[in-house]
Amino acid sequence: SIVPVIHNCFFCAQVRSEIRLTMTDIQEALEGFSVEDTETVIKSAIGSVLTDADYKPAKINDWSNSIISAALNGLQSLNRPYKYAITVILMQKNGAGLVSAASTYWDASRDGLCKVMWENGTMHCVVTVYGTSVNIETKEDEKLDVAV
Repeated sequence: SIVPVIHNCFFCAQVRSEIRLTMTDIQEALEGFSVEDTETVIKSAIGSVLTDADYKPAKINDWSNSIISAALNGLQSLNRPYKYAITVILMQKNGAGLVSAASTYWDASRDGLCKVMWENGTMHCVVTVYGTSVNIETKEDEKLDVAV
């Protein structure tokens, strides 16, 4: 049978203005992408939109846009020097398979991705966040202004 799959993708810089970073912020960025923090944000975004929802094709675009919006807001609140790309796949649960693949070329020590899979009785949801670190010039014990 034919299974409708909606795949929305949204690319967004973390903040379109200046970010004021402390040495702690810079150290966290240099340590790399935090899958744990990102996963917490994504699970919260999915839960806020899809809790108690049953699959309805007419709602898919609204749900995926709401998940993306909530995820970006949560990621921005982490105040990390990253640019994010987020994909959302929502699919009716009926036993059909789904294969998804991605390839990246980035700094593996700083950049990363986080995939969260969620399901209920009527649908599957897969959210993937790609985080790429903004290049930062460090100076000891100063706050830095980084334009992104």
